Amino acid sequence: MLRWVLLALLIGLCASAGEQKAKKKVKSQSLSRGWGGGINWAQNYEDGLAKMAKSQKPLMVIHHKDNCPHSKDLKKAFVADKTIQKMAKEDFIMLNVVEETSDKNLAPDGYYVPRILFVDPTMTVRTDITGKYSNHLYTYTASDIQDLADNMKKAKVLLHSEL
Repeated sequence: MLRWVLLALLIGLCASAGEQKAKKKVKSQSLSRGWGGGINWAQNYEDGLAKMAKSQKPLMVIHHKDNCPHSKDLKKAFVADKTIQKMAKEDFIMLNVVEETSDKNLAPDGYYVPRILFVDPTMTVRTDITGKYSNHLYTYTASDIQDLADNMKKAKVLLHSEL
């Protein structure tokens, strides 16, 4: 009988330890939402603005939906591109949101996904940095990943030349 109690206790401890480890992994993945685990993601728009003001790095806001096939394709391309991952990690404050923010400046041409906008440390949404589509200026597809990388470089250069 004592053996069964000890065995049950041991199994309980092992399961608890595994559960704790899983919770930590889920928390760190929750902010990235699959867009890049090595990137320090802001928790929300307000957190992103505060980090941006402190660091003087531009904020890159990715609007997406978990169930959108275009968002999923863009996410895969974003994660696979080492240049974009490096810039995101080193040169930007990053935020990805699945729920719209209350700031209407982050939807200058409408609410659609995927949509990526840049905000500079003066709190100016960079409406001049657009993708290639005239009907959705701030959208990018997986095949537009080089355009996104170029626009990230442009956001960095504008930041340094304007401040």
